[in-house]
Amino acid sequence: MLDRLFAPTPDGQSRPALHGAARIGIGGPVGSGKTALIEQLLPMLQARGISVAVITNDLVTAEDAERLRRSGIIDPARVLAVEAGACPHTVIREDPTLNLLAADELDERFPDVELVIIESGGDNLASTFSLDLVDWWIFVIDVAGGGDIPRKRGPGVLQCDLLVVNKIDLAPHVGVDLAQMLAEAEAVRDGRPIIGTNCRSGFHIDAVAEAIARAVLVER
Repeated sequence: MLDRLFAPTPDGQSRPALHGAARIGIGGPVGSGKTALIEQLLPMLQARGISVAVITNDLVTAEDAERLRRSGIIDPARVLAVEAGACPHTVIREDPTLNLLAADELDERFPDVELVIIESGGDNLASTFSLDLVDWWIFVIDVAGGGDIPRKRGPGVLQCDLLVVNKIDLAPHVGVDLAQMLAEAEAVRDGRPIIGTNCRSGFHIDAVAEAIARAVLVER
């Protein structure tokens, strides 16, 4: 069995969750690798005995949801799609009602679900999650987006519980000093966790899965 923990906020305070399954968010710009990260995470989380469901957000399609449903790595019924119809951050921050309803629906349909992953639509560096919606959240950036992303100090980079720097294998091909980029990310995040990944190969995805398990779930 897995039980909920109180997940610490960036200011060190704890925030109890009042709903059923734990809820984590995964946000980041278009093409940073959010869906690819979920595809790699699902088998690892399920191998730990964690029952998972997923909510995807797109503007006017269910493209990411259909991709996951076709993947064969999760029961298609455990994947719900939210069509934001407007700015992606609106439905994860200003008015998360649609995502809250979808998460509640998954709680009702699958009482065994212990973790709901909510993927935001592709957004900019100002995107953040409402803590009314999630207990803990990840922000994904990618090396190909530019080594200066941490220096721009976007709220997503600064405020997320875990920053994932994806596509680290591309650094030499796009003229990015990876060590410098990671060092600058550490500096602006005041020591909060950062993990460099390659979602195509699965490199360091196990570290992301471990971070999720430690922060949101505990084995008994």
